[in-house]
Amino acid sequence: MILPNDFKSEYKEIEHEVQSKMKDFFAKGWYIMGDELKSFEQEFAIYIGQKNCIGVANGLEGLFLALKALEIGHGDEVIVPANTYIASVLAISQVGAKPVFVEPNMQTHNIDPSKIEAAITNKTKAILPVHLYGLISDMPEIMRIANKYNLYVVEDCAQAHGASINEQKAGSFGHINAFSFYPTKNLGAYGDAGAITTNDENLAKKIYQLRNYGSEVRYQNEIIGYNSRLDELQAAILRVKLKYLDSWNKKRRKAADSFKKEFSYKDWIFPLEPEGYYHVYHQFVVQSENREFDMKELESLGYKCLIHYPIPPYKSNAYNLLYKNHTFPIADMLSETVFSLPIHGKIWHSN
Repeated sequence: MILPNDFKSEYKEIEHEVQSKMKDFFAKGWYIMGDELKSFEQEFAIYIGQKNCIGVANGLEGLFLALKALEIGHGDEVIVPANTYIASVLAISQVGAKPVFVEPNMQTHNIDPSKIEAAITNKTKAILPVHLYGLISDMPEIMRIANKYNLYVVEDCAQAHGASINEQKAGSFGHINAFSFYPTKNLGAYGDAGAITTNDENLAKKIYQLRNYGSEVRYQNEIIGYNSRLDELQAAILRVKLKYLDSWNKKRRKAADSFKKEFSYKDWIFPLEPEGYYHVYHQFVVQSENREFDMKELESLGYKCLIHYPIPPYKSNAYNLLYKNHTFPIADMLSETVFSLPIHGKIWHSN
């Protein structure tokens, strides 16, 4: 059975480097806020094309701290896609702001820019586009709208490491942007981990303080902060893996092409890659009117499939009372028809 993730095969490819890195890491005896973190932050910032990268504890806290740095809070509204993973929405709620859901585009699964302006009010402070499944959102149009209405943009890049539009990478469009390095991500740590990218030096300084008890200098606490630091061990692992990210993404793309050929006879709606876009296939998600039948058939062929995501956030128990009078038919339709075939950084698919 081909499972949704293949951590063992990935590890075999980098085992020597990881073991060597861990030997050096434990010999140093420095576990928090050390050279590995500084080096990873510099290397990832260069990779994304931003002046600043700040390592944080996980992707959700990356979004939360980004919104905090923008001073978004009670009474404010943040526009977010109606079909995202709930972490994108939780970050908005955690700063006290109101999530305002906007329908996705049926083909890209990302927030539909043509529907954003209708959701803007005098309380709107930011747009939080999510680059779902490895395809970057229509960032040029989203930035145009944001500039028109003087709004902030916070990219949720948790599923889009290395994705781009005309070679400009996810995490370099918005004012401040968040990544998750959860183990299943295209660039995954060996535990929870995250990062924030920005070109704004003032925002970067705020994040450095917010992640570390409101302090940049030990025992000098300038603001009320949090404990949300990317630890040295995970930074060390990510430094090794970052060197392989582009090649692993290419293998995912080859596997995706192979799937499209193998299952071309199916009446599925396959992932779209608009001209100029570079899809990194964090998930290979198709739409099927016969989802249960197709998933059972694929399992008989040796493919373990999953559903990303069966419940839109606004229908979750956490939010359904707040949004009981709201309907998002496209988000609902996608939740009822999509499923994901297993896809890895390793090329295991040979058809």
